[in-house]
Amino acid sequence: MRDLLIVAIVASGCIVALRRPWIGVLLWTWLSIMNPHRYTYGFAYSTPLAAATVVATLLGLLFTKDKGSPFKGAPVTVLVLFMCWMTLTSIFGFDPVNNYPQWNKIMKIDFMILIALALLCSKKHILALTAVSAGSVALLGAKGGIFTLMTAGSYKVWGPPGSFIEDNNEFALAAIITIPLLRFLQLQLPQRWLRNTMTAIIVLCAAAAIGSYSRGAFVAIIAMGATFWWNDGKKPGVLIGMFILGGATLMFMPEQWFARMDTINNYQNDDSAMGRINAWWMAWNLAKDQFFGGGFDIYNLAIFSRYAPVPNDVHAAHSIYFQVLGEHGFIGLFLFLLLWWLVWREAGKLKKIGIGQTETRWLSELGAMCQVSLIGYAVGGAFLSLAYFDLPYNVMVMVVLASRWLDRKAWLEDIERPPVLGKPPLDGIAKA
Repeated sequence: MRDLLIVAIVASGCIVALRRPWIGVLLWTWLSIMNPHRYTYGFAYSTPLAAATVVATLLGLLFTKDKGSPFKGAPVTVLVLFMCWMTLTSIFGFDPVNNYPQWNKIMKIDFMILIALALLCSKKHILALTAVSAGSVALLGAKGGIFTLMTAGSYKVWGPPGSFIEDNNEFALAAIITIPLLRFLQLQLPQRWLRNTMTAIIVLCAAAAIGSYSRGAFVAIIAMGATFWWNDGKKPGVLIGMFILGGATLMFMPEQWFARMDTINNYQNDDSAMGRINAWWMAWNLAKDQFFGGGFDIYNLAIFSRYAPVPNDVHAAHSIYFQVLGEHGFIGLFLFLLLWWLVWREAGKLKKIGIGQTETRWLSELGAMCQVSLIGYAVGGAFLSLAYFDLPYNVMVMVVLASRWLDRKAWLEDIERPPVLGKPPLDGIAKA
C-alpha cells in the first residue's frame, strides 16, 4: 500500500510537471531530501522515481515559456565554477574511475539546483520551495522528536536509509538547518492555531536533533539559537522561551546522553574525535601536496598511509571544510567558502532592505532566517561530511530568487496589471 501511494504521488507529479515544470522541481526536492521511497518495503524502494521526475521536468522545461536564465547572481556563478573545478579534481584525482559515482551524484544535485533557478521566480515559487524543503525534514524531525520524548532519549534518531542524512549526526544537522526555515514559514501563517502547530513541530525537530546524540549538532544548535535570538530583535522573551524549551527537552535525556556531550571537553580521550582530527590532518597534508586535491575517493588506507599522522586510522572527513579541502584542494575550498559568503551577503541584503515596506517584509524575514540556517550549517558542518547535501543549496536558491524578486520590484507587477474581468483578485501568496 505504501509503495502504491508513493508511486502514485510521483506519477501524478510527473504528469503535472510536463505542463508546469516548476512542480517537477518541488517533486525532485521532496524525493531528494526526504527519500520517502526508502520507507517502503516493496517495488518502490528501488524504482528510479527521482530519474523519472528529472525527465518529466526537463521535458516540461523544453516547452514552457515560463523559464529564464539560471544565472541570477554571483552565488550561482561561483556554484558553476565549483562544479567545473570538482569535475577537474575528479579527473586529475588519485582514482578517476572510483571518483565517478560520487561526482555523478553531486552533478545531478547541482544540475537540478540550476534547473530550479531557471524555472522558479515568483513569491509563490519561493514559498513553495521553502515549504517543501523544510517540510521534507520537518516530517521526519517531528517523528524523531516524538520518538525521543516517548523513549526518554534512550535511543538515537536516524535519518532516511540510503540518503545523505541517514546517519544520526547528519540527520541532526538537517533538522537544525530546517528549524529557521520553519520559523520563517510560521511568520507567514495567518491563523493562530497554525502558528501554534508550527511551534510544536519546531520543538519536536529540536528534540530530534538533541536525541541524535550528535555532539556537533549540539554545538550547532547553541550557535543557531544565539543567532536566532539576535535576528529576532534580541527580545528577552525569546531568550527565556529558548531556555525553557531547551531545559525541558534536556530533562528527558538519560545519563548516557550527558556523558556523550561531556566528551566535547575531553576530546583527547575520545577515539572518534581523535579519528576526525587525524582525517583533518590527512586532508591538509594532501591539499598541500596535490594542487587538484585527491578527488572524491580518498578515504582509504593507501591515502591515509601517505598523508595521515596515524596511517591506519581511516575516517571520513567529518567536516565540510576539510572534506572539500582534501577532495578539491585549496582552490576548491576557496570556491566553497566564497559561495556561502556570497549567499550570506545576499541574505543580509534581504534582511536589511526588505523590512522597509509591507510588501517586502517577508523578504526581510526570509533573509534573517536563512542566515540563521547558514550559521547552523557552518558550525555543525565543521564536524560533519555534508558539503554536497541538497538542503543548504536550496537555501541558496531561496536567497537568490528572493534577491531577484526584490531587484525587479515584483510586488508592483500585479498592481500595474489590470484585473481580468470576472476574476477575483489573487491573495497575498499568489500575487507575486
